[in-house]
Amino acid sequence: MNSSIFVIEDVPEMANLVSIYLSNANMASEIFSTAEDALQRLNSGDMPDLIILDLNLPGMSGFDFLKKFRAEYKLIIPVIIISARDADNDIIKGLGFGADEFVTKPFSPRVLVARVEANLRRRSATEAAAEESISFGDYTLLLNSCVLKQGTTKVSLSAKEYSVLEYLVKHAGESLSPEKIYQGVWKTSYGDITAVAVYIQRLRKKIENDPQNPEFIKTIFGLGYCFSKERIR
Repeated sequence: MNSSIFVIEDVPEMANLVSIYLSNANMASEIFSTAEDALQRLNSGDMPDLIILDLNLPGMSGFDFLKKFRAEYKLIIPVIIISARDADNDIIKGLGFGADEFVTKPFSPRVLVARVEANLRRRSATEAAAEESISFGDYTLLLNSCVLKQGTTKVSLSAKEYSVLEYLVKHAGESLSPEKIYQGVWKTSYGDITAVAVYIQRLRKKIENDPQNPEFIKTIFGLGYCFSKERIR
């Protein structure tokens, strides 16, 4: 499977039909019946390459999900809305919140897949033309798409792991206290500061050859952490 698609749709028959057509086009899909479930997945795992989003969902609406998604994640992931609501105001609102396309029900699954493929091609072209990156060792941090690669291989990071790593890399050479990292990443001064040490440990296990003797994320005793500026290239 070449691409990963989130399908946020509460009608099982519709979600399964879309999933089958995506699979036939060599794309993997993950189905969510609520926006809340999709957000929980985004917070804990890999990001998809594209999202197919219904508007009429139980609990959080598709509009609210889209608004929250675009506000919280610095991503250029395409979002295609599918909805039986075809009023001009709904279409304008969806596009205004950051949707890339608005497809009205009923629709042809084959046409939907073609639109998915077209959006993925555009995203790929945009990333290639405008991707900002920072390299260290044999790793490359892709800042526009929020991805870490080792050579050509994508390193699996949760959204929060990526955010902590990006903050450290952008402040390479600085001694950063856990409080400063927490405030910079979590955007608040209140919370469990010990979470910083947990994420540092996770990152070391993923990027360091020897997590006990790190070459990238170093501990500055009494001060906090410092990403080695010498390793940035």
